[in-house]
Amino acid sequence: GTMPRGTLPAIFARPAAAQQPQVLRMDGKADLILLGERPLVAETPEHLLDEPVTSYANFFIRNNGGIPDAVTGDPRAWRIRVDGEVNTPLDLTVGELESRFPVITRQLQMECGGNGRSFFTPQTRGNQWGNGAISNGEWTGVRLRDVLMAAGVKPSAVSTGHYGADPHLSGATDRPSIARGMRIAKAMDDDTLIAFRLNGQPIPHIHGAPVRLVTPGWPGSLSQKWLTRIWVRDVMHDGAGMGGTSYRVPRMPIVPGSENNGRDFVEQESMPVRSILSSHAHGTRLPAGTRALDLRGAAWAGDLTVRAVHVSTDFGATWQGMNLAAPSNRHAWHRWTGRVTLPSDGYYEIWYRATDSEGRMQPHAAANWNPQGYNANPISRAAILVRSCGLSS
Repeated sequence: GTMPRGTLPAIFARPAAAQQPQVLRMDGKADLILLGERPLVAETPEHLLDEPVTSYANFFIRNNGGIPDAVTGDPRAWRIRVDGEVNTPLDLTVGELESRFPVITRQLQMECGGNGRSFFTPQTRGNQWGNGAISNGEWTGVRLRDVLMAAGVKPSAVSTGHYGADPHLSGATDRPSIARGMRIAKAMDDDTLIAFRLNGQPIPHIHGAPVRLVTPGWPGSLSQKWLTRIWVRDVMHDGAGMGGTSYRVPRMPIVPGSENNGRDFVEQESMPVRSILSSHAHGTRLPAGTRALDLRGAAWAGDLTVRAVHVSTDFGATWQGMNLAAPSNRHAWHRWTGRVTLPSDGYYEIWYRATDSEGRMQPHAAANWNPQGYNANPISRAAILVRSCGLSS
C-alpha cells in the first residue's frame, strides 16, 4: 500500500467501477461518481462514455459555487450584458441572440481543467478526477465572435471576463463563485459559442440553463454556466479563479510536492492529448476461453487533433495501432476502435495512449506536477480478468 501507484498492477492502483464509494443519485442521470456535494461535482465512468455524442445522462457535473434557482419564466427573456472595451455595449436576451445572429450546431469537447488529477503523486488539491471529466455534446448557439463583433471590440481588448448567476458557496452576494476569462483570440474562435441547446434540447438546468459559454479544447471553467455578463478587458482578466496557481501550470518543472505561489506559472489553455477506453470497464471479468477483445474509445487533444491511438496488452512490451475516425468537426473528439487477441486465460491490463497532431504522446507518468493538479494525462490502464478454473479473483 505504500508503493507509488505507477508500480502497482492496475487492479490495485485504480478502483474498479463496482468499488466506487459514492454514486450520484439524480433524476435522469446515470450512476456518476460523486466527488463532492458542496459544490456538486460528479465524474462519468469511462465505460459510460461509449456513445459518439454524450447524452445528458452521462454528462459529467462540475460546479464552483451553488446552483441558482431554475428559471420560472420565459428562458428566452434571460439577459446577457457585453461591456468593457467595446464601442457599443450590448444588453441582449437569449431570444435576441437567436434571432439576431447565425445559429450553429457543433459537437464540442468540454473537459474539466483538473481531469486526470488523481494520477499525480504526491496527491494535489482538488477533486480527484480520473479520466471522466470529459464530454462531447452537440451544442447549439451563436458564435461569441459574432456578438463581440456586433459590440465593436476595441483594439485595446486583451481578454474576456465571464460572470454567471451561480451564488458563492459562502452565501456572499458581493462576489462571484468564479469569474474566469480567456485571451481575445480564443473568444474569437469559430467554435467558441454562447449556447442555449444541448443535443437538440434546452440546456438542462444543472448544466447551465438557459444559456452558457462553451469554450472547447480549453479548461471547462471557461465555459461559464448560467451566463449573465461578458466583460471585455484591456488587461488579462483577474477575477475569481484567475492568477496564482488557479488553472495555471509551471513554466518550468517544479519538485513534486513543493510549495509554490504560482508566480512563474502560465495560464492553462489548450488541454493535453488524452484517451479513454469505453468498451470495457476497469475490472471487467470475461468468460474462460475469451481470446479476442473488440475495443472502443475516444481521444482528443484540446485545440489540436489526434494522430494515433495505440493499445498494449503486454504491459507496454508491444503496441498495436487502433483505427482512428476523423472528428465530426473541429473540437469534437475522435472515436477509435480495434481488436486485440489474448493468448490464454488470466489477468491482463489494457494500456491505451493517444498521440496528438504535433507528435506529443501521453506520457507513462503524470508530468509537470503542480499544486492544483492540472494537465495530468498519463497512459491509462484497465484491468481485465479472463476466468478459468483455478484462477483466483
